[in-house]
Amino acid sequence: MDKHVIEALGRAKITIKDGKVVDVGEPMIEYCPLFHKHRGIEKLTEDKIEENIQFRIDDFGMCKANRQLRLKDFLSFGISEILSTLLADDIIDCAVMVCEGCGTVIVTESELAQGVGGRVSGLVETSPIPELIEEFSPNHIFDDENATIDQVEGFKLAIENGYKNIAVTIAFPEDGIIIRELEKEYPDVNAYLFAVHTTGLSREESELIFDVSDVVTACANKHLRDIADEENIFSVGTSIPIYAGSEKGEEFIKLRLDKIGGPKKKTGNSKHPYPLI
Repeated sequence: MDKHVIEALGRAKITIKDGKVVDVGEPMIEYCPLFHKHRGIEKLTEDKIEENIQFRIDDFGMCKANRQLRLKDFLSFGISEILSTLLADDIIDCAVMVCEGCGTVIVTESELAQGVGGRVSGLVETSPIPELIEEFSPNHIFDDENATIDQVEGFKLAIENGYKNIAVTIAFPEDGIIIRELEKEYPDVNAYLFAVHTTGLSREESELIFDVSDVVTACANKHLRDIADEENIFSVGTSIPIYAGSEKGEEFIKLRLDKIGGPKKKTGNSKHPYPLI
């Protein structure tokens, strides 16, 4: 029996076994503007969360052998979209990401980055799905026997594969700190860190995430918004901002903006996740 655990839709802990949702924990927040806009969910309840996750499983095969891994660019804006653009334009050599059924993976294709990251976020635990593992190049999965999630080891594997400009998604500031130290050992290697799944980080963790990351997504994190306001950090988006943690990060965000025709006009009606934590 395969088992996959994700934190999604308000960072509720969701367990999936053999293509079925078997457990849904209580969400940390009640409202997410993205799911309201795209799925009509006005309040994040356990029933609504289960319904949405099961829809994804049935629609594109999330956590199943028939998972659709590649996705074309729909000109939206998010972390996976930025990574997809950077790969398409050969600005980065690869992206170290997380995929259900595989764990930590190295992605070199634009559409694969979009499909892996754009459809599933907050993967905490997963188990091997051989059909998905076969979709990745040899030696591009950190642990294909156990589908372990370890972004630091993924970064090391990318270096072993000869990649020089390496993007890595991180959810923990500790991983970012270790990767920055490793980067110093390789003068010809550049690490670009993308902070994801930030809801629930403390003020101290949020400060560390900004210190080590190039691009940071706000999710429902109050502290990131406060820090960004205090330090006048460049951002795009109002409901769920994406921040530039470095000059390079700002360059990456602006490149994606150019790709989609510039930022959307602000309407003044933007809603925020509730509550911010």
